[in-house]
Amino acid sequence: MPGQTMQFVDGRSYETMMGLWSAEVGNAFLDWLDMPAGKRWIDVGCGNGASTELLVKRAEPASIEALDPSAQQLEFARQRHTSGVANFRIGTADDLPFSDDEFDVALMALVIFFVPDANAAVDEMARVVRRGGKVAAYAWDILGGGFPYETTHKAMSAAGIPPILPPHPEAADLGALEKLWSDAGLADVATRTIDVSRVYPTFDEYWTVSTSAPGISQVLNQLSAEDVAGIRTRVQEMTGQGPVTIKARAHAVKGTVTH
Repeated sequence: MPGQTMQFVDGRSYETMMGLWSAEVGNAFLDWLDMPAGKRWIDVGCGNGASTELLVKRAEPASIEALDPSAQQLEFARQRHTSGVANFRIGTADDLPFSDDEFDVALMALVIFFVPDANAAVDEMARVVRRGGKVAAYAWDILGGGFPYETTHKAMSAAGIPPILPPHPEAADLGALEKLWSDAGLADVATRTIDVSRVYPTFDEYWTVSTSAPGISQVLNQLSAEDVAGIRTRVQEMTGQGPVTIKARAHAVKGTVTH
């Protein structure tokens, strides 16, 4: 709807809607990043802690500083965190509350299309990472149809009721990511596409989960039951009754700090 932005405040709902997808793409991303254990990480835009917990499990970090602008999301992240490796705090990507060269790796997971000034955010990540460290990110290819709930997006748009998208989906384009990292003075910049998929046992399960996504639910909640039913029918025509196999695609980037 005009004037609306996505609102991520419910950590538990986000986990159902995006947590499993985040793990699918995050596992492939961390394999590609290939960082040794014992590193100091910063998780920029950690949300409900899905990316942070994946780092704990997969990267064996010495420490993680995780920050996000949402107090509600951070509260969920703190509650789920049991290893004690991570510290959670309020913060924004374009003004990181850390000194230069504090970290070995900076990660931004499924966030860059929400950042008001992506150039400033990448500059900040590069600033707080030591020489030879890594700055990396991944995000859904929304403009290329890679969002996990693209089918529902299409049905809404076909009905003349488009969903709310992140404010800067163009930032996740492979070319845009490469330019952002190069403009920040990072070396050995590399990008890749990560394709993942999930199977929902029934259409009803896919519909329930997809319509919990903020950019979808915020719109559907303002529609009549008849309009929602029409969109549901369009989605089911595209997916079938089930099992429903959904494919998604993310773009990833990494670079080395040289300062």
